[in-house]
Amino acid sequence: MAISNRDRVGKAFEQLAEGLRPFIERRMDRHHPGKERWFEQWIASAPQGVSPDSHLDDPSVQLRVIVDFWPMAFAQELPRAARNVVFSLRQRRNDWAHNKPFQFDDTYRALDEVEQLLVAVDAPQAQVVGEEKDAIMRARYEADAKRATDSTPLATGAVKGLRPWREVVEPHDDVAQGRHALSEFAADLYAVSHGKGPAEYTDAVEFFRRTFITEGLGRLLSDAVQRVAQTGGQPIVDLQTNFGGGKTHSMIALYHLFSGAALADLPDELQEIVRAAGLEALPKVPRAVLVGTALKPGQVERKEDGTEVRTMWGEMAWQLGGRPAYDLIAQSDQSGTSPGAALDDVFAMIANEHDPVVLSESARFNAECSRNRPDEQRAYLLEHITAALPTLKPDALKALSGTVAAMMGQTDDDEA
Repeated sequence: MAISNRDRVGKAFEQLAEGLRPFIERRMDRHHPGKERWFEQWIASAPQGVSPDSHLDDPSVQLRVIVDFWPMAFAQELPRAARNVVFSLRQRRNDWAHNKPFQFDDTYRALDEVEQLLVAVDAPQAQVVGEEKDAIMRARYEADAKRATDSTPLATGAVKGLRPWREVVEPHDDVAQGRHALSEFAADLYAVSHGKGPAEYTDAVEFFRRTFITEGLGRLLSDAVQRVAQTGGQPIVDLQTNFGGGKTHSMIALYHLFSGAALADLPDELQEIVRAAGLEALPKVPRAVLVGTALKPGQVERKEDGTEVRTMWGEMAWQLGGRPAYDLIAQSDQSGTSPGAALDDVFAMIANEHDPVVLSESARFNAECSRNRPDEQRAYLLEHITAALPTLKPDALKALSGTVAAMMGQTDDDEA
C-alpha cells in the first residue's frame, strides 16, 4: 500500500521530535534559570496555547519552546534563517493536526524544512528525512514520465522533415578545425585567478552560464552568500571528492561569485540562491588563491611592487592586502615559521572587507615542502586558520565573520 503525503509529513514530524529534544534540553538546561526544571516551570507559567498536559516529545511544543526562548537559548546557536523555518513548521504542523490536505509541493516543502532544521541542530535524523524527500521526488518523476509515455506515441523510422543532427549542431571552430587541446578543458584555479585561459573559465558570467548548479554546488554557493549576508553558513568548508569530483570547479565558482559580477547578468538559478540567502547584489571581495601546485616552496617570488614572498602565509597576506598586509607577517615569512596570531592582524587590517581564502591542493604543497625542508609550520598555519576564523568577534572583524573563510580542496592522492 502506497504511503500518503499526509503520512509522510507525520513521519517527518516524528523524526523532527526525536532529533530536536536532546538539542532543546541541552540548550535550555544550560541557559534557563530553572536549569533541569525549566520545562515544568514553563508549563506552570501557563503559556498561552500550551496545555498543562503538554510534553516535550510533541514537536509542536518543541517548536513553541524555540520561539519563546529564542533570545535566551537558541539565537547564539542557530542561524536567523532557522527561526523562519521554525515559524513555517509551526504552521505546517497545525495544518497536519487539522487534517488539511497535503499536495506534492506542500509535502516536499514540509520535509525540506524539517530536514533544514535537523541539519541546523546536527541531528542524525536529517538523513532519514532527506532520503524520504528524495523518494517522493523520484515518485513524482516516475509518475510524470509514465504519463508522458502513455500519452505520446512512439515514433519509429525516419521523421519527415527532420534534418540530420550533423546539419543542425555546429561545433566550436577549434573543434571543427582540429585546433582544440584537451588541456584547455581542465579547470585551473591558478590560471583563472591570473585571468589566463578560455572565457568559459575566466569570465564570471560565461562561467556560470555554462555551469550546471548541482545540489552540492548550490549548497556551497548558498552557504558562502549567507556568510556574507551574516544570515548563517559555515566559516570553514572542507571539500573532499575523488579525482574529477568537482573540487576545483567549485572553488572557481566561489571565486567568481564574489568577483563583482552584476547579479542580473548571472543565470536565474544563481540569482535565486543569492536572494534567498539575503542579498540583492553580490559584493566584490579580496580573494586569496593558494594553489599548492603553483607555489614554490623554498624559493623567493618577487611581486610587482617589489615584495619578496617566501611562504604560503606570505603569499596569502600579500594577496589579501598587498605590501601593508605582508609587512605584518614579514618576519614569519622570512624565517619560515607560522605567523600565528600575527595572521589575525592581517585579517583585522582588512576588516571592512569580506575575505574568502581559497586553498587548493594544499597537501601536495606540503608534500613538496617536506622534500625540501621537513617541518610542520604549514600544518600549524592551517590549524590556526581553521581554529581562529570561526571564533573572531564580529565587532573586531565584522566582514570576515560573515564569509566563507577557507576552502581546503584535496586531490585524490592527498594523504592529509
